[in-house]
Amino acid sequence: MGQRIHFVVDPQGWCCMGLIIFIWLYNTIFIPKVILFPHYEEGNISVVAVLCYYFFSLFCIGSLLRASVADPGKLPENPKILTTERECWELCNKCNMMRPKRSHHCSRCGHCVRRMDHHCPWINNCVGEDNHWLFLQLCFYTQILSSYTLILDFCHYYYFLPLKKENWDVFVFRHELALLRISAFMGLIILGGISQLFYTQLMGIFTDTTSIEKMSNCCEDTSRPRKPWQQTFSEVFGTHWKILWFIPFRQRQPLRVPYHFANHV
Repeated sequence: MGQRIHFVVDPQGWCCMGLIIFIWLYNTIFIPKVILFPHYEEGNISVVAVLCYYFFSLFCIGSLLRASVADPGKLPENPKILTTERECWELCNKCNMMRPKRSHHCSRCGHCVRRMDHHCPWINNCVGEDNHWLFLQLCFYTQILSSYTLILDFCHYYYFLPLKKENWDVFVFRHELALLRISAFMGLIILGGISQLFYTQLMGIFTDTTSIEKMSNCCEDTSRPRKPWQQTFSEVFGTHWKILWFIPFRQRQPLRVPYHFANHV
């Protein structure tokens, strides 16, 4: 997608990301087999419900994989610093390299990242200036997919008409209750954790503050004028077009928006 591939060698991160992919595969395989396809064949749901599930599932795994391998904003070894921007750079006391202000050194990755928010083991990568938008999309589509799965689990037992099952020898039908209970349990855990994380991320963008700056309480620009929310979101996603904020399969370009941002973007 026009970005450099960034691969972090971290066994702990591999395990965390592998668990997320397993949960995604579990629900993407069993939910359609147990709920969507049987109810569609018997006319209880429309094809739109099936397509929407796969749509959200595709966007969820797409944003996960892209956020994992995208360069978060790693600084080069010998960055070119313009004379007019020297005051906006500082020396990292860990790697002894010059970096822009609001950058941070990730001890797990071993390098500095521009406007680093945090290191996320669930994507096995840092969340920085260049992949923050993908991380937000991952949180957004994970919430939708988890909520959709929980709704389908509930409707299967309490709303949809009973299925006229004829293939009781098939694994998914013989163990239907156990499979859906596992799905509901994972959906509740994922939805609860991601919702809290997504809210924290949104508040950080609204206030133009990273998670590291909040924890350290050392943001030197606390007195700077507050930017409009349209400006901060456009800078994170790299575009003024709000519809593109929801599409992970595109190339992000750094956006420098003037402070006097229009009210209607």
